This record gives sequence, C-alpha cells and structure tokens, in this order.
Amino acid sequence: MKILGIGNAIVDVICKVDDNYISRNNLTKSTMKLFFDENEFKKLLAGLKIEKTISGGSVANSIVGISQLGETTGFIGKVSDDEFGVTYEEGLKNENVEYLYKKKKELLPTGSCLILITPDHERTMCTFLGTAGKINENDISADVVKKSEMIFLEGYLWDDGGPMKAFNKAINNANKVAMSLSDQFCVDRHKIHFLDLVKNKLDITFANEQEITSLIDANNFNDVINFSKQLNKLIVITRGEKGSVAVRGQEIFENDIEKNLRIVDLTGAGDLFAAGFLYGYINKLPLKKCLEKGTEMSSKIIQQFGARL
Repeated sequence: MKILGIGNAIVDVICKVDDNYISRNNLTKSTMKLFFDENEFKKLLAGLKIEKTISGGSVANSIVGISQLGETTGFIGKVSDDEFGVTYEEGLKNENVEYLYKKKKELLPTGSCLILITPDHERTMCTFLGTAGKINENDISADVVKKSEMIFLEGYLWDDGGPMKAFNKAINNANKVAMSLSDQFCVDRHKIHFLDLVKNKLDITFANEQEITSLIDANNFNDVINFSKQLNKLIVITRGEKGSVAVRGQEIFENDIEKNLRIVDLTGAGDLFAAGFLYGYINKLPLKKCLEKGTEMSSKIIQQFGARL
C-alpha cells in the first residue's frame, strides 16, 4: 500500500449560511469548533437546509484524492455500527480506499461535522467527534502500518489519552510519517506536542501560514522559513493567494495559485492540496512538481461543493 491515512472518520454535513448566523451562534469564521454535547450540536443544525452529506474527515479526504489519482490507499478511522457508520464505510469503498477498521456498536455515535459556507466562500466547521475521538492504540494495526510506504496523520485527531497512544503506535511502526497541522485551533491547543512532532517525529509537515506562524510564535514569514531551514525535514506551507512553499533544508520551492477560478466552496482545499502533493512525492516527482500537483487538485475542489472530487 502506498499511503495509509489515520484520522477522524467524520460525516460532513454541508450548509449555506449568512454571516449573521455565524455571529448569532458565537462562532469564529474560518475556524473549527469542537462540540462535546450532542444535543447542543443538533440544535445548531436544526432548521438549516442541508446542501450535501458525505463521508469526510480531513485525512480521509486526502486519501480519497490520492486514490482517485490511481494509487493504492487505505484508511483507519473509528466509527460506530450505526447509519452514519455504514454510510461512511460504503463511501470509502466506493472510492477504492481500503477501510481497515472493523466497526462495532459504540457508546457514542459516528462523528459528524457541520460545514457552514458563508457568501464569501469561507467555511466554518462545527464538529461533534462522537466515537471518532475515542480512537486508541488497539484500533491501530502495527502490521498494516508497517506494510504502508507512508502514513498520513491529521492534527484534528490528536488529543491526550487514547488518541495520543494511537498516534505514537502508528509513528513508531511507520516507514515514513506525514501530518497536517489541520487548524490553528488544534495548534494553539496542543502547541508543545505539535512542536515536538514537527521537530522530532514527522518527515513531512503540512500547514497553512496561519498555523505554522502560530506554532513557532513567528513575527513574520521569514521566521517561518528560517525555522523550516533548520530542520532536516520537509515543511509544506499553503499561503492562500500567495501560493505555496516547500522547504527542505536550505532548498526553497515556491508555486503560485491558479488564476481566474470560479470559487464555490473552500472546503477541502488543504486536504486536496496534500493529496496532490503526496501523489507527486510518492511518485518521486521534483518538489516543484509536487507543489504544482497540489495546486491543481486544490483548484479543482474549490470550484465545487464539498471536499471530494
């Protein structure tokens, strides 16, 4: 298997809202908020018109993208044996992704994420992790990890306790490790752990400019470049309208965005960028070409609703 993704198994529920809805519900635009109360989450969803429901999760979206490009992929993510859980598994199988988790009835339901799209195309996410956030080391097969050329992890999954043990088991058995920092919320919440991962345990780190700047408390982007140069790692940074950058030691590679796109929804832009980049990387393309492939994939996804091509 080329790439094994390990992440939150989340069913995405996509809705269009106005800016008043965001402020009225005390949400911060373009970020992700975790909900720990299922009833509170359901109240948020009540009355909204659902545009689309699809099996999601950040790394799962990336893995599907890599599968669509023709590579062999697998995914581990925890669901319950309920309606959403069945839908989730079928969604991955339909995309030729091997689902390497055996579902059973759990105390919590399968996780879901309400993705709110405002008129400026930004997405604000409200996530009820459900049983996805209860992943632990027993859910990770060391043999499956060892047989994969690379594993791809998501910052959304990290938490103390079971998830941390699952992370460590996966990393300790992996041939190569890539991870996305996922969201500034995750970075700020787990800054010490994430910094240790980036410096000492990851081969490839994906981040947007906001996330990596927050991680190292940088004053400007030059600080980010200098930090990345000091690591014997590959740091890949998306910068919105400024394009993307990959830093490997003293080497710096840059790529511009595609112009004149009809942007519909920014959901999944980072996920599909990672998919394109990793596809190029495992096929040993030059890093500039990897950035170009990432840009190509992210450009396609933002011209449609949802995070799956």
